[in-house]
Amino acid sequence: MEKLKTLWTRYFSSINAAIRAGLGLGIVFLFVLLYAAENFPVLKATVGFLGRLENQTYDVRLRATMSNKMDPRIVIIDVDEKTLAAEGRWPLSRDRWVKMLTQLYDNYKIKVVGFDVIFTEPDTSSGLDKLESMAQTEFKNNAEFQEKLNQLRPTLDYDSQFAEVLKKYPVVLAFAGNNQRSGLETLQLGDLPKPTFSLEKKAKPFLSMEIDGYSGNLKSIQEAAAATGHILPHVDFDGVLRRIPAFVKFKDGYYESLSIATFRTFLDNEPLLIKTRLDDVDGVPKFSRLQIGKTVMHLDEDATLLIPYRGPSPMYRYISATDVIRGKLTPAELQGKIALVGTSAQGLFDLRNTPVGEVYPGVETHANMLSAYLDNSLKQKPPYELAIKALIVMFLGIPLAIALVKLNPLVSTLTVFLTALAYIGFNVYWWNAGYVLPLAIPLLMILSLFMLNMAYGFFVEARSKRAITGIFGTYVPKELVAQMAENPDAYTTKGESRDMTVLFSDVRNFTSISEGLSPTELTAMMNDYLTKMTESIQTTRGTIDKYIGDAIMAFWGAPLADPKHPENALITAIEMQKRIRDIGPEYVKRGWPKLEIGVGLNCGVMNVGDMGSSFRRAYTVMGDAVNLASRLEALTKEYGVGILVSENIVKAVDIAIYREIDRVRVKGKLEPVTIYEPAGLKTEVVNQVIDEIDRFHRALDKYRSQAWDDAEAALRALSHADPKRKVYQLYLARIRELREQPPGANWDGVYTFTHK
Repeated sequence: MEKLKTLWTRYFSSINAAIRAGLGLGIVFLFVLLYAAENFPVLKATVGFLGRLENQTYDVRLRATMSNKMDPRIVIIDVDEKTLAAEGRWPLSRDRWVKMLTQLYDNYKIKVVGFDVIFTEPDTSSGLDKLESMAQTEFKNNAEFQEKLNQLRPTLDYDSQFAEVLKKYPVVLAFAGNNQRSGLETLQLGDLPKPTFSLEKKAKPFLSMEIDGYSGNLKSIQEAAAATGHILPHVDFDGVLRRIPAFVKFKDGYYESLSIATFRTFLDNEPLLIKTRLDDVDGVPKFSRLQIGKTVMHLDEDATLLIPYRGPSPMYRYISATDVIRGKLTPAELQGKIALVGTSAQGLFDLRNTPVGEVYPGVETHANMLSAYLDNSLKQKPPYELAIKALIVMFLGIPLAIALVKLNPLVSTLTVFLTALAYIGFNVYWWNAGYVLPLAIPLLMILSLFMLNMAYGFFVEARSKRAITGIFGTYVPKELVAQMAENPDAYTTKGESRDMTVLFSDVRNFTSISEGLSPTELTAMMNDYLTKMTESIQTTRGTIDKYIGDAIMAFWGAPLADPKHPENALITAIEMQKRIRDIGPEYVKRGWPKLEIGVGLNCGVMNVGDMGSSFRRAYTVMGDAVNLASRLEALTKEYGVGILVSENIVKAVDIAIYREIDRVRVKGKLEPVTIYEPAGLKTEVVNQVIDEIDRFHRALDKYRSQAWDDAEAALRALSHADPKRKVYQLYLARIRELREQPPGANWDGVYTFTHK
């Protein structure tokens, strides 16, 4: 004991070390308390973010380990659009269900059918109700009518026919429930089956899913079913369906889920063995384990089961219900299988937000549960979960809180990384063994301890922020520099390849403009022009690369990533053209000439970084994609257009209307490129312009197929309507040249430029 005390005193020889160790142990204790708070409603809301983190890490593990293989043992009988078109509108008349079940059992030898459909209302599609009404009124004394009705009644009473068929075969029905706590109106529609089991009042376990109302099936139909299960989901607080309640409670009865009822029916009504336990915190009895045959199901504290999704939908074969009804399958296709009946028809689709898809068919959640029952592969949270969570946090946290006090930053980083890695490996091992242990909170605790002991990083971060501001402050907007300074390590001037968009713009006839102005006037005009253009660029998160006299080079996608970089760049190019037109009258008033600019735009993979010599460097972009944008800007003069974009931009941005201008080989490139002029955003372009573009595209088709007369006639008509559009005159001149020197049958319609 004395040696331990000496060791402790020597280890914490400084007050700072003792304080850091105490704070670290305090963090560990705090995380233990946070786990305990999950069991107290008053505190649970305050730690909801921890639950979200755990849910997210659960989803990641689930997606990473899913089989992604379809299960051939289970099929979905789908009431799809094809079925509604062939068999009639929803709800299908019950004689269709009768036909379907007869086919499934007699012809296809299915083992069991479970319905994810509820039959709450009587079927009146045969018109029997109207005939019965007539028999009680105007035909009350008509013996012939009464006799005929008695003959027809068995054939028109679809509900009775459906009930009779249900009695013959092992069919599982469904019911839904609701309660006042859900905010829904409490209703009791149809009939409920007998409870799966009941317990003495004093021994009733806690159950999170208790219902006051339900939507069940017609009494005659319900009584004919082999079994019935609930279809209520247990949606987590983040809106994601990860679990189903094994049971729901109504009054004094407990009702099993549709998947459990179907599985038991599949096993010829295998009995359900149930175990309960006392909760390790509040001492309330709770369900702990179910067993059906050899399949064991461990329940969590809410008596729910984790859904072991096999993969994104579809993981099961979908068969159109009409194909079953009309006998279009081969007998061996369904023999001995489990069938679940659901619907994917528009407006009827039961969709759920799940870890494997935000739009996921509800019927497949039941199918996934059945697959797990068949494989006995359900995952479970460990018994005495709270105690295990606390032990994990203390086992990881206490040694780490003490060790980090004396370790230097590099060793601390390595220690924390290896500890986190070791725990992830430990967690994954038990995940594969079927146990779901906490992951996010232990890792968050490890990170918190690391951050506590790296407090000096605050000063490093402050220095990095100043460096970021110095490097990028002249390139990007101030608000983006502030955003970058929040995480300076994520941004660097080192060279890297990125998918980006680059823009080149140039003032037309700048030489003659500059000759007509004094140096003072020219400087004032260019400062004003470049300021306004820069504002347009930076408004859409663009980065100014450089000013080259009157030319501007800018790019999108660095240093900040921008998933919409082609769209933002195109919007900027259109805005620059609008702005140059808007400032024209102002410039005339000041004695300056109106300016016209050409803009070239291209997106693709580029090299970006701090480039240059040992004397001068700049944060810039380079590559073939950059060169093409520069060539496009130069070609705007050739075609008399304000903006030219590449086919890459057209593919990436669909919010604009484009006029195809040409297919060209620019200088320095062998591969032809299709170039376009954006006519404007789709919301702004009028129908007249769209019609003109369509006529020009048809003229281009004639031109490329060497139908010179048709192309010329179309272009002349377009030129007559818009004499100022230079591109029409350009193509008319080309046609004259090509008539004199025909290009030959293998001509690809590409025009090659030999100058930049």
